[in-house]
Amino acid sequence: MKLLFRIAFIVIFLLSATQSINAQILKKLQKRVEEKIDREAERRTNKRIDKTIDNAFDKVEDSIDGKKKAPNSDTKPVNNKNEPNAAKNSNAANKASLNWAKYDFVPGDKIIFEDNLIGEENGEFPSRWDLHNGTIENAEFGGENIIMFRIMYSRIVPYLKNPKADYLPDVFTVEFDLYLSEGIFNVFFFDIKNQKQYQNRNLIIEEKRILLNPAKSTIPDGGTIKEKWTHIAIAYTKGKMKVYINETRLINIPHLAFDPTGISLESSYHYDKSPIYIKNFRIAEGGVKYYDKFLQDGKIVTNGIRFDVNKAVIKPESMGVINSIYKILNDNSDLKFSVEGHTDSDGDKALNQTLSENRAQSVMNMLVKMGISANRLSFKGFGESKPIADNSSAEGKANNRRVEFVKQ
Repeated sequence: MKLLFRIAFIVIFLLSATQSINAQILKKLQKRVEEKIDREAERRTNKRIDKTIDNAFDKVEDSIDGKKKAPNSDTKPVNNKNEPNAAKNSNAANKASLNWAKYDFVPGDKIIFEDNLIGEENGEFPSRWDLHNGTIENAEFGGENIIMFRIMYSRIVPYLKNPKADYLPDVFTVEFDLYLSEGIFNVFFFDIKNQKQYQNRNLIIEEKRILLNPAKSTIPDGGTIKEKWTHIAIAYTKGKMKVYINETRLINIPHLAFDPTGISLESSYHYDKSPIYIKNFRIAEGGVKYYDKFLQDGKIVTNGIRFDVNKAVIKPESMGVINSIYKILNDNSDLKFSVEGHTDSDGDKALNQTLSENRAQSVMNMLVKMGISANRLSFKGFGESKPIADNSSAEGKANNRRVEFVKQ
């Protein structure tokens, strides 16, 4: 193969050379062509050899793992009942798998700051935030209230009573929905207006990748988050940080080089005609693991199960909590739970009662669908009748909108 490449290229080159080229130049050119041919032929030959070796190893590994399927076989892959969200793609057998691929994010259980934009006036500055730079306004998008970053380097920080202090605990989570038209969105882990500013303490979110030094990752399967609502979730636990986009964990840093003290949001490097939007922003303090909560209190209280507004439809970002509850039930076969829904005091009392019942039933049905026996679960709704926080603040309302799993 190498010799054929060499002969062919030399012949083509010599035929194309004109008589005006002297012998010495022609000799030098011929030498350079031969060297280039050698390199290219070597590269292609090695590529073909590598491919042949890889195919041989694949066949050996398939034989060892028993994954090779005989022609015309009716055998179907066996689903692992302990993996409710296990991949069903038939091509997955020949690929490495990671257990974290299923959504394992669990939000903090005490709301520090929340903005769901209820009651905000279109065109005004969002009332629960403070401006550091640029132009930011409330707007409507797809029938929902959103925060619009109108120009490059627009920055906001949560409007808190004592923003100069470190208001992020040792265990916390941050969540929001992002719509990225063009450019980059930054999450700084300090209050850029009220606290000391630092370099390299920010999560960079781009169309096809995210970056938080020293870790970076691309959007799965060569995808993009451009021009679609994307759920961003950040979990910090005593120096360890994980970042999720939708249902996939993309960043996992075991020892973060700094201590987060606050949160700032910035739109950068985008055109003014392509603003960036966010909604459903929340900072929450983490707590005891669910199973430890259950052992301590006889129940698990969570506000991490989210629903569509005034509906009982479970949002995808709720699956981290539901997967955790599933695991507890699956690991403890004698355990039974009453799934109990609660709302805040907004709206009609009777409608809140019905809504809480329907939401509790939706959660129970999801667990049954995942494989938990229906006779181990029941559901109840209490509406707004059992608040655990003051309904006069957004954070208090968020804490009251919860689902409890009570031991039967």
